[in-house]
Amino acid sequence: MKTEQYIKNYINGTLQPAESTEFIENYDPSTGQVYSYIPDSDSRDVDKAVEAAQKAFPAWSVMHPQKRFRILMRIADIIEQHLDLFAEAESRDSGKPLSLSSTVDIPRSHDNFRFFATSLLHYSSESHNMPGQAINYTLRQPIGVVGCISPWNLPLYLFSWKIAPALATGNCIVAKPSELTPMTAFLLSKACQEAGLPPGVLNIVHGLGSKAGQAIVEHNDVKAISFTGGTNTGRKIAAVAAPNFKKLSLELGGKNPNIIFEDCDFDEMMIHTLRSSFSNNGQICLCGSRILVQRGIYDKFKDEFVKRVQFMKVGNPFNSVSDLGAVVSKEHKEKVLAYIALAEMEGGKILCGGKPMEMKGEFANGYYLKPTVIEGLPNQCRTNQEEIFGPVVTIQAFDTEEEAIALANDVEYGLAATVWTTDINKSQRVAQQLDTGIVWINCWMVRDLRTPFGGMKNSGVGREGGLEAMRFFTEPKNVCIKYS
Repeated sequence: MKTEQYIKNYINGTLQPAESTEFIENYDPSTGQVYSYIPDSDSRDVDKAVEAAQKAFPAWSVMHPQKRFRILMRIADIIEQHLDLFAEAESRDSGKPLSLSSTVDIPRSHDNFRFFATSLLHYSSESHNMPGQAINYTLRQPIGVVGCISPWNLPLYLFSWKIAPALATGNCIVAKPSELTPMTAFLLSKACQEAGLPPGVLNIVHGLGSKAGQAIVEHNDVKAISFTGGTNTGRKIAAVAAPNFKKLSLELGGKNPNIIFEDCDFDEMMIHTLRSSFSNNGQICLCGSRILVQRGIYDKFKDEFVKRVQFMKVGNPFNSVSDLGAVVSKEHKEKVLAYIALAEMEGGKILCGGKPMEMKGEFANGYYLKPTVIEGLPNQCRTNQEEIFGPVVTIQAFDTEEEAIALANDVEYGLAATVWTTDINKSQRVAQQLDTGIVWINCWMVRDLRTPFGGMKNSGVGREGGLEAMRFFTEPKNVCIKYS
């Protein structure tokens, strides 16, 4: 198995170019240079993929769970066997440090396949007895052909997070990875071929969201859409899919608060706040981009946090000492810099960072940014309300528990929050009042795959993970048997 300069679609079990025969340039963010090309697919490719999925569905949907289990486990094994290749491809595509790809992204990807492969063997349905009258039981059956569209920030991690439960529950898939980070999805195509996945069960169509992605969402024979990405794109997908009564799972943006009380374990909090602020250059929807600090330790926190941020190493993603690599694209780099300029216009003070990181040699044209900390902004300004999705955090002081909760909830998003306190009663009071789908107390990014994942308000619709994902990709059918 190896990467290739010209990536191909995976349709009906074969690797093939787009019907247009055109390609889109794929850039290496670390150098700013084109290093591969992806198919410029359109509705013709999606039509072929849907047709292949429809033909594969009758056999796949009734395949014995043990056989589906073995195929999914084989895919996981192949990813793990080629971990170095997948990790290098992920970092080349996304600009993230190789240390992150090899210890988080790719291990989590093969874990996703193993988790849902195992889940399908233990997935049960409900029964309800009506004494002396009847018994009801629930069938949970696969939907049919489903669409899975994933983002660029955690490419294979989130791609597999959708594909694995859809396959486990007996669906066939037309999937589109981000056009910015296509390589590990291409390698997954090869892994599926090697694992013996039947043709048409999984189809991967590369290309632009406005063409390939739109065609998947609009296709009448695609019965459900699972999408992770920006809130504005989610609105557009919902506008197309909802009138056609497609099932929708939308995992969207976040503007997550990190609430730090005076009674926290300061050293432990500081270690994890650096992680939650700048992991993957802040390009994780769960990053804590608004740091709320109780006033009694605000100055102490600010001084120590800024000092540690300034020591973070920004550089070549393939250098083991790099804490941060490049952001994903030139356009995204410009977007983040525009938000930093906006923050200054809104009265914010740049405590550190705020500028591109100047690199030399082959990395001189890469998309590097210094991690940035900003203070002095009101909660209602755009910088504190809109998702920046980069290595930028703001810090604000609060006095009381009630004020912290009000500040945390005073945004349109509601994905995740982190709370730092040694008072267990306070932690529970705050957690219950936060308008978020996930609350971490004295930790960050501790993930159990059995738990529901998703957000409130503009952070999305529905939940992924564990039984929630299995339920999304199935239709419940009640069967009632009357006693004689």
